[in-house]
Amino acid sequence: MAERLVDLGWLRIFLEVGRSGSLSAAASVLGLTQPAVSYQIRRIEEQMGVSLFLRQHRGVELSPEGQRLFEIVEKSVGGVDNLVRSFRLEAERPSVRLRTDYAFSALWLIPRMHAFRLLHPEVDIQIVATQRLDRGAPASGDIAVFFGTRDEFGAAATLLLPEKVVPICTKGFAERHGPFTGPSQLAATTLVHLDSETPSPWFDWESYFAGFGIARDAYAGRGDLRFNTYSLVVQAALSEQGVAIGWMGLVDSLLAARTLVTAGPILEAPERGYWLLPPASANPEAEQLAQWLLSEAAVV
Repeated sequence: MAERLVDLGWLRIFLEVGRSGSLSAAASVLGLTQPAVSYQIRRIEEQMGVSLFLRQHRGVELSPEGQRLFEIVEKSVGGVDNLVRSFRLEAERPSVRLRTDYAFSALWLIPRMHAFRLLHPEVDIQIVATQRLDRGAPASGDIAVFFGTRDEFGAAATLLLPEKVVPICTKGFAERHGPFTGPSQLAATTLVHLDSETPSPWFDWESYFAGFGIARDAYAGRGDLRFNTYSLVVQAALSEQGVAIGWMGLVDSLLAARTLVTAGPILEAPERGYWLLPPASANPEAEQLAQWLLSEAAVV
């Protein structure tokens, strides 16, 4: 014969009666009538087959069986209340989502995020990094940092990091394969490329050399390397696999630490770069993050 399970809807009623020692006081706390509370207590006593309370002249007192049950119910209901409270606090925490690409998030944003969290510990941040960016306006409450030109993003966008590049490699690679006294020497060494599915929207090696009037023979290098994400390009340069194009703002810390060194002149495209796009609708947390991004970029 299957065991008949006890209805658990009575838990909070039992707990309040046990705490207060009064059916009327429990009814007041729970927003119920005293007869409704009395009915629920009688009902659960019938289901359990024991008396949970001893009726006194001025209220009720837990019976030995009731005391054992009370200790379990108090812990259980308290645990549920605490869990629900944490759910609600999480749901109420302010949050903001930032959409950007892998290079900006890994090389510029993540090393600096602790500074924003110290300033605004109450704000939860979700970073969505992808190589396939929807360049439309960010969704409500979101902000975005995209690479491109003013024409792509409109008047609402703010230029965060204008494009400025310089060839980079390790000191060891430069000593073994250099000296690189100018772009023409770079054209004869092993280069690390960042591939793009479309014509490159940023400086690649072809456009870099063209900026100095140099046309590099496609076969002039010594086993060039190609990657589809910039983090891998930087890693290849760190591994002394060749010379890569370094975007100022993304590789600054590596240059400052002399982990990588410059191997050629700087080339700039001030009309291009990483642009900050504001949220589609007002959002205090998004505004805080946007202002912080602008202040951090100003230090670069």
